[in-house]
Amino acid sequence: MLRLGIIGTNWISQQFVQAALASTHYRLHSVYSRKIASAEKFIEETKQNQAFASADMEAFLADETLDVVYIASPNALHFEQAKQAILNKKHVIVEKPAFSNPAEMDEIIQLANEQRVCYFEGARNIHERNFQTLKATLPTKNQIMGASFTYMKYSSRYDEVLAGHIPNIFSLDFSGGALMDLGVYPIYAAVGLFGAPKTVDYTAQKISTGVDGSGYGVLRYDDFDVAVHFGKTADSFATSEIYLTDGTIVLDGINIITSAKRTHRATNETTEISLHAKHENPLYEEACAFATILLSLEEEAMATQYEELVELSRCVNLVLYEMRQKAGIHFPADQKMN
Repeated sequence: MLRLGIIGTNWISQQFVQAALASTHYRLHSVYSRKIASAEKFIEETKQNQAFASADMEAFLADETLDVVYIASPNALHFEQAKQAILNKKHVIVEKPAFSNPAEMDEIIQLANEQRVCYFEGARNIHERNFQTLKATLPTKNQIMGASFTYMKYSSRYDEVLAGHIPNIFSLDFSGGALMDLGVYPIYAAVGLFGAPKTVDYTAQKISTGVDGSGYGVLRYDDFDVAVHFGKTADSFATSEIYLTDGTIVLDGINIITSAKRTHRATNETTEISLHAKHENPLYEEACAFATILLSLEEEAMATQYEELVELSRCVNLVLYEMRQKAGIHFPADQKMN
């Protein structure tokens, strides 16, 4: 049983706690918030009265009975909080996007290795069984001609921007923007399915705060391109597609896959790809995947799986950074890249 600590008392943290509890591999141990009342309210809402609240980060992380920390604070705070947790020999699960740039990513991975703890990025879509089914269904790369992945969902926080405010998710100071939020899903999907791209490009539609409200990107591989489209200033109802030499795979979404069909050009037929029923909590499979690794790290297969996840996270982070550079979007956190 993994004793779980939480940093960040927003809705995604609540959702992760419920997923972790449903997996039966975790119990809520402690919750940190700058305001003790917020931590206490979070614990009350989870109905895990054995957990304790803390407004002292140092004491929270120094607790030797704490095993793993889930970090869901604003993006720009992830690095320092993860670093402190790792130095206290805690495993960390950092909500996507884990870090602002490759310098932060590399430092955390190296530090985690030195302290003999694990670092995970909470990119839930690649851990879902339906994503793994899709990956197993794909033909060899010489039969892939490209893909188009879309995820656009209007954010209520954009209303605040229109009113003249700068919420964290749309702030340069907090490493925000569409790419660093919803864009992570199609990028993770592309890299998870096809590997690291050779080059990337990104055309961003910037908003008044200086970040991207939406944008179009291209990940270029040896023999095909993957187009990505994402945003937080409008809604899209477009499907996502993978183009093959003999047809097309059509997905109802790339953030969550609940329907997949494959067309066959030669026969003009369409077949359903058999998928699993969606779990009621979208973070359940992610929570299970992390627990399985943490509880079985001594097994060679689990250690290998962990290393693959770390390298996937590193690759996605580099793609995100290079795309931002193409669009001229620079965060204060990027100063350490110089």
